[in-house]
Amino acid sequence: MADNKIDIEQLKKHEEFYVRLQTQLDQHHDFPEDYTFKFIIENNQSKLTEIYKVFDDVKYTFSTNESKNGKYVSCTIVAFVLSADQVIAFYKAVSKIDGVIML
Repeated sequence: MADNKIDIEQLKKHEEFYVRLQTQLDQHHDFPEDYTFKFIIENNQSKLTEIYKVFDDVKYTFSTNESKNGKYVSCTIVAFVLSADQVIAFYKAVSKIDGVIML
């Protein structure tokens, strides 16, 4: 039972984060526009491919940069998005990929 409470509390924190993000996006962006997403993952091509698949339905460019020791890769995606809701949907989709750090 306690585990369920933790999961519910974590879910509430995630939802509160996305509500704040929605407000910030609406205040500081004029959609539609190019929006920059940044992620860090372990240097694993299959994880990178999973991230790219999330953005398959929109126009985007990407760049990657390997860490000094080669263990991690930063991935920058500039995608044309129509709304704050679409930005949040992309973040939620990427958050389901194990091991991704979203910046």
